[in-house]
Amino acid sequence: MRVLVIGSGIAGLIAAYRACRDHDVVLVTKAAAGEANTAYAQGGIAAALFPDDSAESHADDTLRAADGLADPEAVRVLTSEGPQRVRDLIGLGVAFDRDPSGSGLARGHEAAHSARRVVHAGGDATGREIERVLLDAVRRSAVALHERTALAELIVRDGRVVGAELLGPSGLLVETADAVILATGGAGQLFRHTTNPAVTTGDGVAAAWRAGAELTDVEFYQFHPTALAVPGTPLISEAVRGDGAVLLDEQGRRFMLDVHPDGELAPRDVVARGIADAMARQGGRPVLLDATSLGGAYLEQRFPGLTQVTRTHGFDWATTPIPVTPAAHYWMGGVRTDVDGRTSIPGLFCVGEAACTGVHGANRLASNSLLESLVFAERAAGALDAPWQPLTPADDLRVIVAPAPAVTSSSAAPSSTARRAASETQALFSAGPVARARIQELMWSHVGLERDAAGLAAVLDELAARPASRDPRETLMGLEDRNLADLAALVATAALHRTESRGAHHRRDHPVADPSWLRRVTWTRTLHVESATPEFPTPPASATDPAARASRRRPARASSPSRDPEPAVTTRAALA
Repeated sequence: MRVLVIGSGIAGLIAAYRACRDHDVVLVTKAAAGEANTAYAQGGIAAALFPDDSAESHADDTLRAADGLADPEAVRVLTSEGPQRVRDLIGLGVAFDRDPSGSGLARGHEAAHSARRVVHAGGDATGREIERVLLDAVRRSAVALHERTALAELIVRDGRVVGAELLGPSGLLVETADAVILATGGAGQLFRHTTNPAVTTGDGVAAAWRAGAELTDVEFYQFHPTALAVPGTPLISEAVRGDGAVLLDEQGRRFMLDVHPDGELAPRDVVARGIADAMARQGGRPVLLDATSLGGAYLEQRFPGLTQVTRTHGFDWATTPIPVTPAAHYWMGGVRTDVDGRTSIPGLFCVGEAACTGVHGANRLASNSLLESLVFAERAAGALDAPWQPLTPADDLRVIVAPAPAVTSSSAAPSSTARRAASETQALFSAGPVARARIQELMWSHVGLERDAAGLAAVLDELAARPASRDPRETLMGLEDRNLADLAALVATAALHRTESRGAHHRRDHPVADPSWLRRVTWTRTLHVESATPEFPTPPASATDPAARASRRRPARASSPSRDPEPAVTTRAALA
């Protein structure tokens, strides 16, 4: 079997390394290999590795943080298989930190965990160490690795993914495959302030959406409470607060004690909003993270990378509190999968942050992201030969109907269902940094920590009004800007749809959780639906009502399918 893996973070590297034992594997990544969110992960990996802990306790913590929306079976798989996956990393050579006696692994405590179960490497360089070891293993394996090669579109034929259109150093090319594993990460570049690197533009999620895959929980985007309040907003790990650092306002008051009984170690969504409220009370200026009680020697030993980052920006956090602000950090939503990484389209798997396995629900528990990638990438690689199992029906399936747009064709690749089937949210932006900056500003202002109907509708109106660009596949920036535009509109639509506050989704106009919303919403798009019943309730006709305005933006239902004949896919191994 020929397998195409797209993405070189922890999920993509694990999937490729495990799959190459039995299959012909091609791994592509749009930047240099290893330039992914994984390398920026500081805190560590949560797993029940110690005698005073259990997988059941870890599962309970995960479900509690998820605010009612996690899939219990997926959580059980995560926490029960996680310890062995961490041991596998140790077997590959990952050097996790040892306790002072050297007799066992060091372990940290992070927010909303009931036990000290977070293992780390290099103090605050866990992701970088894991990436180093896995990338070395992949380079020594039979995996064919191709860098600076980006995903443009998935190729769908007869309802099955059969490959991908890629943009490489020499232009567009087609890579066919018996299975495609998306491991393209999140979309932090949707927001003006993010802890994510520049490559996180949601490429895999957007391509899967255009191909007709189901997406779930897209309204839930986690904002890390503590990023250093300087250009680039580098992450300040939750582990710092786990070890005793506290948050102060300008008056030197520990304001989080008034917000939640757990103070600085409350769930991330609670701490992030607590910081945002404190900043609002002091004119938008950052709050302070005070780690001085930990002492300079401890900070140097436990957090060497963060100590260097703070020094680079002119701070001595051993003696002076440092300014911090929330920043976009992790997308709980993504391509809907089962526990083996299967999506709603045969032949397409998805793992890592691009996937929505159901383990995070409305809010991710700290240090569960690397674990999720380990567990479910391993399972996806093991399921490649198994008969395809369709996903169970979604709790709440919302179908967006769209006409077939005119898209400039390219002789370098065949047309595909994925390209023809643009969603109602496909407001193509003219390629360039100004367009991206505007998306990021809109999302930060109206689809960030707090949302309301008026702001969300304004975002959708502006996105819909953007003129279509020339074929966005011509440049990498064009691809990325199209993906960000698609996903911005989708996240805003989902946030407008969920009329409650839950987890990382907070509506100013619906500030409390509504029990009737204890369901996960799944989105898909299609050219035509064989049904006379609208998928959305008919909204009020008032011109001032945001729901009505959103309804008018939806194109009319196509009277018949608009499909061109599918070309035969003849390219077998463009990257061989």
